Amino acid sequence: MSNHDQIKTTAMDYSKNRPPAENPVKVVDLSLRDGHQSLFATRGRTEDMIPVAEKMDEVGFWAVETWGGATFDAMHRFLNEDPWERIRTLKRYITKTPFSMLLRAQNLVGYRNYADDVARAFVERSAANGIDIFRTFDALNDYRNFETVASVIKECGKHFQGCICYSMTEPRIGGEVYNIEYYVRKAKELEAMGAETICIKDMAGLVAPYDAYEIVKALKAAVKPPIHFHSHFTSGMSPMSHLKAIEAGVDIVDTCMSPYAYRTSHAAVEPLVMTLLGTNRDTGFDIQQLAEINEILERKVLPKYKHLLDDSKVSIIDINVLLHQTPGGMLSNLVNQLREMDALHKIDEVYKELPKVRKELGQIPLVTPTSQIVGIQTVNNVLFDDKDERYKMITDQVKDLCYGLYGQTAIPIDPEVQKKALKGYPRGEDPITCRPAEVLEPELDQAKKDTEGLAQDLDDVITYALYPITGKRFLKWKYGKEDPPPEVKPRTLEEIEAENELIKLAKLGLLVRKPEKKAPPKTDALRTFNVFVDDEYFEVGVEEPGGSPVISYVQQLPVQAQASAPAPVSAPAPVTPAPAPVKSKPAKPAPPEPESSKPAAPATPAPSPVAAGVEGAPLKAPMPGMIVRYLKQVGDAVSKGDTVVILEAMKMENALPAPAGGTVKAINFSIGDSVAKDDVLCVIG
Repeated sequence: MSNHDQIKTTAMDYSKNRPPAENPVKVVDLSLRDGHQSLFATRGRTEDMIPVAEKMDEVGFWAVETWGGATFDAMHRFLNEDPWERIRTLKRYITKTPFSMLLRAQNLVGYRNYADDVARAFVERSAANGIDIFRTFDALNDYRNFETVASVIKECGKHFQGCICYSMTEPRIGGEVYNIEYYVRKAKELEAMGAETICIKDMAGLVAPYDAYEIVKALKAAVKPPIHFHSHFTSGMSPMSHLKAIEAGVDIVDTCMSPYAYRTSHAAVEPLVMTLLGTNRDTGFDIQQLAEINEILERKVLPKYKHLLDDSKVSIIDINVLLHQTPGGMLSNLVNQLREMDALHKIDEVYKELPKVRKELGQIPLVTPTSQIVGIQTVNNVLFDDKDERYKMITDQVKDLCYGLYGQTAIPIDPEVQKKALKGYPRGEDPITCRPAEVLEPELDQAKKDTEGLAQDLDDVITYALYPITGKRFLKWKYGKEDPPPEVKPRTLEEIEAENELIKLAKLGLLVRKPEKKAPPKTDALRTFNVFVDDEYFEVGVEEPGGSPVISYVQQLPVQAQASAPAPVSAPAPVTPAPAPVKSKPAKPAPPEPESSKPAAPATPAPSPVAAGVEGAPLKAPMPGMIVRYLKQVGDAVSKGDTVVILEAMKMENALPAPAGGTVKAINFSIGDSVAKDDVLCVIG
């Protein structure tokens, strides 16, 4: 045996057989939830977690985070998977390590506060299906939103972990709002509520190492429950902050397996294990065991998802997060939203406007759903405001925030913004001061009625209650009422590898071979068309054998970004022009979706075009999104400014007003349809 092999063997033996530490730091693995949520849009499928599940159960993690956050939304919407089934399936493989989930307090796993009856049922069913630890947070740190869920967690005999969402208004911790005293006060509130552990939840990677030391020291001195530290890697500081938090006595930290770590995810577990090796905080983990898990993830799992990784940046850190404090996933989706609206050149204006909007809306922490609330309103302000008026298009969620439906903000909301947002607000123009859920009517019984004949159990009903449009669509897929579209079906590693090979050949110019066929002579029937593919332009000749082609109709096609459907053109009998080959580039995948955001819903079939002869004022989509509902139907009278349709864009709902008074003459889309910017949603004449 060589000296090198002897040294390696000795190191491995020591790693396996070292004595236990006096005060080992506990570790939660986030790979199966926050890891893939942060890096590849929450698209990790259950089938790709099973190969490592049993091995992860042997590591010795304090808990494995398997659920919550955006997983419920992404699974039923994009993966055609039942979220409840994931817990039950993984429980069969991970039998010793507790399961943790991220619970958005009264928001549950959605983007608004749900009624108490839905909140109670959700927590009960989550516990029954296998969740052991409920990591509970509220985007405003308003713990009145904990009251219902925390009581049910305890009734179910499960672990209630209370979170403090970390935020700042200064470059470092301090200032009038988010200072040490603020975090100590919040920790004491959680202790009084019976939290068994208290988590510092740093969703954007803002905690500097020495601030981590100070805040952990202060909390350890002020409260009795163990302190848990959660910090995303986005800014690059989290490994250093982990170490300083450990020096300050933190009890639990969050990490990911290295293939699922870094960028907007979390620090990797393996360097931490080696850093603490032999110290009084040694994790006790076997580094060889971790390496075996990583090998499976690298070779058999991650190749399926690499197309979802954001490869536009070389650096794995984003130092700009320290300037705008927006979680990485939310920022990437803001960029994508601007790109789809042909407004990416306004990104600097968005950066400039964002802190203004955040301050005007009460200096709220930026975490789901408040990161979306602030982010989308910022985009709306940049795109639709003018020198005479700000907040011209206010999302329904900003109105709800101003009314108090999310809770109490860190500082008062700007009174002028609040007054404008609440003008004509259905619940009233005076904001509430009570616990938000106290003004919400029960929802569960209505959900049961709405799903009669479709839902088979309470889990199905809750899925619908949380997501009425996409949830009902999923239940139809689940029970064979509708066929799921191809884009939600899983693909094998072999299919991915074959696709990658085609892309490789295309880049080399070897994908298409020119056939050995003599072209016919050109005639007077030849017509020339301009074809634009992305940023490339081609001139294409089209000739119909036997005569000139006649355009007989104009029909919208079901493409990725739908165009609005124009009226058909009256013409003689249809004649289909011969197709011409067009050079194109591989489609670029949508950016990943960490906790704070999600891509647009899958494209739906094109609607029928507006009937010929329909005239009037078109109501166009100001941005890409999904139709939530039409408040007016064909034949209804409307006045200019009346809300006609609710459009969801990046989880926020926008009330679109009638551009003119008159009667609704035509409606082009249905509930749940995806639309592109400038699609004609309806016509008013």
